Amino acid sequence: MTTPTAAQVSDQRSETRHQQHDAHHPDTMRTDRLLLLPLLVEHAGEMAVVLGDPELHAFIGGAPAHPAGLRARYERLAAGSPDPDVSWCNWVIQLRDEACLVGTVQATVSGPADERTAEIAWVVGTPWQGRGIASEAARGLVAWLGRQEVRTVIAHIHPEHRASAAVATAAGLAPTSIRHEGEIRWVRAAGG
Repeated sequence: MTTPTAAQVSDQRSETRHQQHDAHHPDTMRTDRLLLLPLLVEHAGEMAVVLGDPELHAFIGGAPAHPAGLRARYERLAAGSPDPDVSWCNWVIQLRDEACLVGTVQATVSGPADERTAEIAWVVGTPWQGRGIASEAARGLVAWLGRQEVRTVIAHIHPEHRASAAVATAAGLAPTSIRHEGEIRWVRAAGG
């Protein structure tokens, strides 16, 4: 029996981390009108336009990212969480009939298998709002998380953001009395 070299041990650890990330690797999902496509760095240019309206930041703060900044962000997201116990799952929303990207959904999955939790978020570009796209995408995301044996789904929503509250409700989440950084925590437990 030989002792592995430091490089072999490092490679094994890297492969183990990669396998752990792959445990929640986003699949392409299909809903009635949408494709939820795993986020790629190449989506940044089109998404910079989709997410370019400053009004999208009214409740979450910040400002629209420039294409280069969004590309750098997507590179970090595509690389995966540096924490091997956390999976970053990100999709772009494609409206199938128009063959264009219209927003994103995301889930940060963490915790041991019997207590797995996902914190979710969504955003749809201004021109496509009011058409039920975010609700449909969020329902698809929550269904996918259920197939990944996620026990609890959480979203944090600004108390005045009625549209996001409606999306959370459509996805089966309910508001709680818990506040996090000024936002209301919404939760859906397994079987909910």
